[in-house]
Amino acid sequence: MTTILDTVSDGRPRHPEKAHRPDTKVLRKPDWIRVKAPGSQVYQETRKIVRDNNLVTVCEEAGCPNIGECWSKKHATMMILGDTCTRACAFCNVKTGLPGAVDIAEPNNVADAVAKLGLNHVVITSVDRDDLDDGGAGHFADVIGAIRNRSPATTIEVLTPDFLRKDGALEVVVAAKPDVFNHNLETVPSLYLTVRPGARYFHSLRILQQVKELDPSMFTKSGLMVGLGEKRLEVLQVMDDMRAADIDFLTIGQYLQPTRKHHQLDRFVTPDEFKSFETNAYSKGFLLVSSSPLTRSSHHAGDDFGRLRQAREAKLSQSA
Repeated sequence: MTTILDTVSDGRPRHPEKAHRPDTKVLRKPDWIRVKAPGSQVYQETRKIVRDNNLVTVCEEAGCPNIGECWSKKHATMMILGDTCTRACAFCNVKTGLPGAVDIAEPNNVADAVAKLGLNHVVITSVDRDDLDDGGAGHFADVIGAIRNRSPATTIEVLTPDFLRKDGALEVVVAAKPDVFNHNLETVPSLYLTVRPGARYFHSLRILQQVKELDPSMFTKSGLMVGLGEKRLEVLQVMDDMRAADIDFLTIGQYLQPTRKHHQLDRFVTPDEFKSFETNAYSKGFLLVSSSPLTRSSHHAGDDFGRLRQAREAKLSQSA
């Protein structure tokens, strides 16, 4: 089990809404889910660049198991709009509460870090900012613009919140022309009320469909966690829903319970089951599928983007 911190700097609970929940049983990790602890020289260099530019990364805040591998390749996923989320999803380890003011220097700081890291592909995500009129969409656009100005050859992938009840926000982000628009459905509809209570399944699905309506050339991507208590047929139905929304790229990874206060892990899904999900997803028409215990939205995102473009080109050449 991965735990970052139970409290924040002033001693308050990291997740006040979970503080009084009963502890849940923790399942022992199987061999296939274990990873090496980070600590290489390149990892430390990446960490220094992140710190020097006053950046937040989802790698740290969400306790990603792949941080050692990714940071040792100077791959870091930037989390903009602060480190405090206005939602309280049962699966997530990002700090919850009332966020501070938006840092107007952040777009340039992110662009500087992207240049220093020499990234060919960067993933930009954020906390939910329900307190902002546009949900942070304008800030996403500013970050994209700053990266384009500083590193024009770098391809950009955004992993956005759902912009629930933020009319016009999605259009602002799409108009900024990221190369990939990612929004994770996270789980099956039957688990939304317990796992993702602040979100709405069909709203999230509709966002991804709208991206294609606004810009058919933009790649769309979405991800699921498994091991939360979902049924196999429910996962297959979500795949069908995604394809009906013309989503190009599907990621499926194992849910790892951050602390005993978070949503209880139901089970560890076996590698063979992940392979079966991959086979089914490709048969349904996804351009690219990443399905494995350690798959995460931004894991190998740069390499995957190259594969995604190749898959589209191959599909177009077949239909020509």
